[in-house]
Amino acid sequence: MTTEDIRITLVRSWDAEEIIALYRAGGWWKDEYDPAEIPRLIVGSFAFAVAADSRSGRAVGMGRVLSDGVSDAYIQDLVVLPGYRGRDLGTAIISRLVARCREDGISWIALIAEPGSEEFYRPLGFTRMEGHVPLIYGGKP
Repeated sequence: MTTEDIRITLVRSWDAEEIIALYRAGGWWKDEYDPAEIPRLIVGSFAFAVAADSRSGRAVGMGRVLSDGVSDAYIQDLVVLPGYRGRDLGTAIISRLVARCREDGISWIALIAEPGSEEFYRPLGFTRMEGHVPLIYGGKP
């Protein structure tokens, strides 16, 4: 199978079980999550890209952008199924998402990369945000 056998499309809906399989492959799905929320997650994204195997039609990768559509955008949830890695699908998904942002004039595009993945993002135009620290809300008032 080649990269030409994969089609990357921006979608407004997709089979929830296929998306859950991708979240599981990324290690991001918890059993307490509600599968019924997947359609809302997709529609609520500024852009949601799915890489689908053109022979089976099944999702083999995804990524999404959160944005107000005007100023800033954040890429997250980039994942490719293990059997499809090493074929530049992640690069193609990121490129499609960045292009979508730029179509709307959004040039401030950020993401939080997993440790060890910085070298993947650097050739795609991403650099370390020196002087900034990613934070997450811990549930304390």
